[in-house]
Amino acid sequence: MKTQQVKRAYSVKHVLKTICGMLTLILISFSLYAQDGNAGIQEATTQVKSYFTTGTTLMYAIGALVGLVGAIKVYKKWNDGEHDTGKVASSWFGSCIFLVVVATVLKSFFGV
Repeated sequence: MKTQQVKRAYSVKHVLKTICGMLTLILISFSLYAQDGNAGIQEATTQVKSYFTTGTTLMYAIGALVGLVGAIKVYKKWNDGEHDTGKVASSWFGSCIFLVVVATVLKSFFGV
């Protein structure tokens, strides 16, 4: 009976040592993938700058679509003879200009 308890205790100790060894190896491997803060910031800056061209093109495309929808709505209101056509036209035109200006300002602000 005593030998079974000794074998069981030995196997539990062996399993715990094995688990601790594996955890130590995993933690060491994580530290190998680390980089200093400046390199990480530079890498993030490079990635964000690479997305700006696509983002500004997307904003220009959205501005064009909003402009077309606005032009159609203003044309419809104008043909219907509604009195607030000027107000609707200025709001749609303003939103298109805002999208284009924001895209250009962001591009120049980040130096892309």
